[in-house]
Amino acid sequence: MALTLLLLRFHTVYLSLSSKYKKVTESSQMTDSASRPTGGTEFSWCKAVPGGTGITVLGLLLSKPPHISFLQNALNDLQNSHPILRSRIHFEDSTNTYHFVTPQTPHVEIQPYDHQAASQIVQSQSNGHDQIEPFHALFEHEMNVNPWRDNSDGDTDVMYASAYAIEENRLAVFLRMHTAGCDRVSVTALLGELIEKLRSGGDGGGGKVGEMNVALEDLVPEEKKRKPFWARGFDMLGYSVNGFRLANLNFVDADSPRSSRILRLRLNEEETENLIDACKSRGIKLSGALAAAGMIASWTSKNLPDHQREKYGVVTLIDCRSALDPVLPSNHVGFYHGAIMNTHDVCKETLWELAERIHTSFANAKNNNKHFTDMNDLNFLMMRAIENPGLTPSSSLRTSLISVFEDPIVDDSAEIHRELGVEDYLGCGSLHGIGTSMSLFDTIRDGKLDCAFVYPSPLHSREQIQELVDHMKSILLNGCHIE
Repeated sequence: MALTLLLLRFHTVYLSLSSKYKKVTESSQMTDSASRPTGGTEFSWCKAVPGGTGITVLGLLLSKPPHISFLQNALNDLQNSHPILRSRIHFEDSTNTYHFVTPQTPHVEIQPYDHQAASQIVQSQSNGHDQIEPFHALFEHEMNVNPWRDNSDGDTDVMYASAYAIEENRLAVFLRMHTAGCDRVSVTALLGELIEKLRSGGDGGGGKVGEMNVALEDLVPEEKKRKPFWARGFDMLGYSVNGFRLANLNFVDADSPRSSRILRLRLNEEETENLIDACKSRGIKLSGALAAAGMIASWTSKNLPDHQREKYGVVTLIDCRSALDPVLPSNHVGFYHGAIMNTHDVCKETLWELAERIHTSFANAKNNNKHFTDMNDLNFLMMRAIENPGLTPSSSLRTSLISVFEDPIVDDSAEIHRELGVEDYLGCGSLHGIGTSMSLFDTIRDGKLDCAFVYPSPLHSREQIQELVDHMKSILLNGCHIE
């Protein structure tokens, strides 16, 4: 513990000295920078993040913390390999446009926090919830630190890094990133690269310099994004009308300032295997079952009459890398997700009745390339809601009930994690600006489902979401006939 604190304090002095050097060299570095304008989806994220949606965080809890200088070198390597991570987001006020400005050299600096500072943050985040673990509390804190809040402050980095000394021989490391430059698949790739660097002890390969990425819209094959003008108008009308008809999870406090919070749903190996088998036997994806359980739990929470239906919206996010031209590998860092939004009437359906309906609607939409043809439409509607929150119920900025990813992240690295002292890790993004009431980030870790629920607080309370998550778990287990 003493060694960890000493290293953190040494690093604080290093940051103070290096910041002076940074100010002197920054202007000359910028003259050697590459630059490109954001694509349409990236632009939407640049508009959303100042309000609190789209702060992506990757966190690791380490019981065998490496030397802080080693972590610094590892992050430099990541910025070399993935130029989008060393970019700065530049807002041009005169044209209302954003650009990625990418210096030639990495510049991320780890912000260290000693045990006392970390404890103060944990205490302030807990807010009376004694059961919240330090790593959980610090993760929530990182999700709500928003350096992109005010565009007038000038250029802001895509990636920031922090390290917290929790207790003896335990260090929490966080990468906080702008979602325009890092989606969920990117987070998984970065986690794998960091783990590999920890495993190699610094000898396994260094920062190969990569090329700047290209915006999603520029890689979509032309035949997949064609959409007749009349169809675009019809779909825009449909999205707008359905938006006013959607039901929401009950709001607890729609007026107070908001932040993003997390709860986790975990199944053991047997429960996970039974759930996956039940999905496979019906030819549906896990995302359909999770969305169905969320809708049923939400409908039940309102104690409605048996005959009263409510219309809920689900947003399914799709990793588009394999469908682009050229095809991108999974470790190509950037934002390359499309979205499909569907609505469903919910009353007293069983889990599998609703899950099959959700999956069928999604599959049909995906087969018709709706995640490409409707990309501009959904971005446009997202922008209108950001600019006019009064268009949403109680100005809540809620666009639908729930968002899920088409496929879970599958990770079978438990043995390596134990070897390296990785006690826990988590990667997800904030949504207390515009977004859904619940955003699900599901991972199957060594055969066990670990699903992080991100929700806006106090629009929804921790008790409310905990009750909902518990009910969802019961629905999923009962649907698989697990006692």
